[in-house]
Amino acid sequence: MADQEKINFLKKKANEIRISIIEMLVEAGSGHTAGPLGMSDIFTALYFEVLKHNPKKPDWPERDKLILSNGHICPVLYATMAHSGYFPIGELMTLRKFGSRLQGHPHREFLPYLENSSGPLGSGLSQAVGMALSDIICGSQTSTNGSTKRFIYCLMSDGEQDSGNIWEGAMLAGKEKLENLIGVVDRNDIQIDGFTNDIMPLEPFADKWKSWNWRVIEIDGNNMEEILKGFEEAKVPAGKPTVIIAKTTPGKGVSEWENKFEWHGKAPNKEEGEMALKILRTFSD
Repeated sequence: MADQEKINFLKKKANEIRISIIEMLVEAGSGHTAGPLGMSDIFTALYFEVLKHNPKKPDWPERDKLILSNGHICPVLYATMAHSGYFPIGELMTLRKFGSRLQGHPHREFLPYLENSSGPLGSGLSQAVGMALSDIICGSQTSTNGSTKRFIYCLMSDGEQDSGNIWEGAMLAGKEKLENLIGVVDRNDIQIDGFTNDIMPLEPFADKWKSWNWRVIEIDGNNMEEILKGFEEAKVPAGKPTVIIAKTTPGKGVSEWENKFEWHGKAPNKEEGEMALKILRTFSD
């Protein structure tokens, strides 16, 4: 597949995933909208290009691991997993319903394809650090040619950077020089109570990560070319962990919802969903 063909495929797939997100949220009648739409491009890049994984063998020992720390954006995780073949796309319509495997926050016991359960914000990075450190201690981090055998990816929100547990994990990863660990922060500037700059200012954000001995890569998280380039750079050995700070647009794809914190934890009703689907399907056509 040529580079531009690859980019076009990924962009189209990201839009299909956004459509699935809207459909499942409308059916559920609850859930988070802004973050999943904003992170669709990154999840598409991960599952269809970046991650080393096999939907037919989800427990493949040499697979990369994806840890979702901000579990509330799970609609994009579920939608991307379904589109990549982990389970039927039709099952997405069971989101948040009684007895569903697709809980409002990811639960490994219900959906064993997941690497972690998440919900309490701030805990994912420490889980990822433990996995990355375990790979190094057990000698499963490098291949026979000395390259990194697999990576541990940790997806985080910028709002949860308020949690001290994030910084404890960041310090330990920097100390242990976990170059098999790649963090991704969704820098969308919103959280449930408002804009992050009003709730708890984070800047100078990149400098904070650098101070804990992390390599920092900053990208436009809705630009597929930049996303792929960022992940490619993150895989180059640096003797330290890497964090990708991805500037995204919450509610991406539906202009009426973009950059509005009110859509952080709100699901569209039927009429709002039809409006959004009309916009997204126009893009698909």
